[in-house]
Formats: sequence, C-alpha cells, structure tokens
Amino acid sequence: MTDILLHHYDNSPFSEKIRICLGIKGLSWGAVDQPVIMPKPDLVPLTGGYRRIPVMQIGADIYCDSVLIARELERRFPAPSLFPAGDFGLGHALSYWTDRAVFQAAVAVIFGNLGAHVPADFIKDRQALTGQPFDPARMAAVVPHMEAQLRAHVALLDEQLADGRAFLTGAKPGLADANGYFNLWFVRAAFPPAASLYQDYAAVAAWFDRVAAIGHGDRRAVSPGQALEIARLAEPQKAGFAANDASYAGKLVIAAADDYGRDPITGVLFGSSVHHVAIQREHEDLGEIVVHVPRIGFVISFPD
Repeated sequence: MTDILLHHYDNSPFSEKIRICLGIKGLSWGAVDQPVIMPKPDLVPLTGGYRRIPVMQIGADIYCDSVLIARELERRFPAPSLFPAGDFGLGHALSYWTDRAVFQAAVAVIFGNLGAHVPADFIKDRQALTGQPFDPARMAAVVPHMEAQLRAHVALLDEQLADGRAFLTGAKPGLADANGYFNLWFVRAAFPPAASLYQDYAAVAAWFDRVAAIGHGDRRAVSPGQALEIARLAEPQKAGFAANDASYAGKLVIAAADDYGRDPITGVLFGSSVHHVAIQREHEDLGEIVVHVPRIGFVISFPD
C-alpha cells in the first residue's frame, strides 16, 4: 500500500509544514484527524507510544517527526523536488532552526498573549508532554523579549527575499519555504494580532501569501479506524542497514525524542540509514508495524 495518510489536527503547526510539502508535490493524501491532547487511542497503537503530531502512515510503515516525514516524501515522490535549488542538506538543516528556536518564540508569543484563555486541560497536557511547567502567565512576562526574538527571525527571511526572489531559494518553492512559513502561519492562526510583528516586512508578507496559495494538495478524509485497518492489512517495506548498524539487526532498540514528548518506542532494529532508524513492533491487533524515527533529535539505544 502506497497511499499517504497524515495523522494530524488542523491547527498543528508542524502538520502545516508537511501539508505545504504535500501541496508543493501536488500529492493526494488522506487526512486522519487526531486529538490535540491525550489520550490518543488510535495513534499510539501505530507509533508504540510516540504521541507527537504529525505522523505519516504508508501502509504498515509509520514515520514520526516532520523532519523525517519530509525526507521520506522526497524519497518516495522525488518530483517535483522539495529542493529546487539543490539545497538538500541545507534545506533539512534549516528545520533545526525553525523547529526549535523560531517555534519556541512563536509559542511564547501566542500563549503569553492568550494567557487565561488557554484551556486548563491543554495546559495539563502540554506540561506532561514537555515535563516542564506550561504557564501562560510566565510566558506573558517574556512576551516583549520573545516578540523581539520572533521579529529578528523574520528579518532573516526578509533579508533572503530582499533581491525580489519569489521563494527562499529562488523561483520555485521547497522545504525551505515550508520551514520558514509554518511558524508564521501558527502565529496568524492562533493569535492573529501578533501577525503585526511581521506583516510590515513587505517581502515576507508577499512571500507568505505565495506559500499559502500553494495549498495542501489533494486532501481527503480518512477515519482513524480506517487507518488502523490499513495498517493491519499491510506489510512494512523492506529496509537496509547503515554499515555501523549491521551488527544490531534484529536486536532490541529503544528510541525517544531528546527534547519533549520523550515517550519511548521499543522494538527490534528493522533497518537504518545515516538519517533514521526503523523499529519493528508486533501489535496484538495490527500485527507487524515498523516505526521510523530520525536520528537527529532522538536518542537511539541498544540495551543488549
């Protein structure tokens, strides 16, 4: 089975990154709506415990983290490329700026401004996710600083667009644009007044509209139950091993994110590359599932 299923929710910023990638490639995909907060009873059977969004499913292969999802989309569907300027390494590396530094600024600006309007169950969930206090009141105290941080990040985009180019790496959109766009989309969607922080950058504002106009490809609704049945009927795609991992083939492996949402994924090593590991799991209802995680941003350990 080669149909793309994206487990997401509509206001998820990292999902928006991938939805733009799907739009750039003009792909058809199934949208599997998942809850914003735990419990996620139709997601964790697929991931083995990983709870972050988005997750991409192709048959019985499950891809965690937007960085790896973008890489897998490019591998399976190479044209049109997410790297029209040949910026393969730099395009991926940009994720570690936008996914961490820019995202943290956007989160503080949004939730610090929302303050008491943030639902209590959301706060409780995000505290469990991060393992740290999620306190909009504390965020409010640093809003001026984080607004200045966000504006400085946006200024970098403006400098890149200063020569009149349509997109960040040239005439065609790519992963660099999806990376640069999603946090600004998140700010505009979650707390629209904060969009004033970047709307007076004329080049960025025009570029933002061009990226938004790309759309999300051909989206259709797929229920969580349908997604689970697709996994049950499918077989994972065979995978090779990175040279350094060959001796670990079939051995116990544990993977967990190194920043937040550290729920461990446990199974046996099914495959790997320099960029990812594939973990085979057996689920009592779904059968054999292979969960793929990136190396960067994850701790991979072999207890045996």
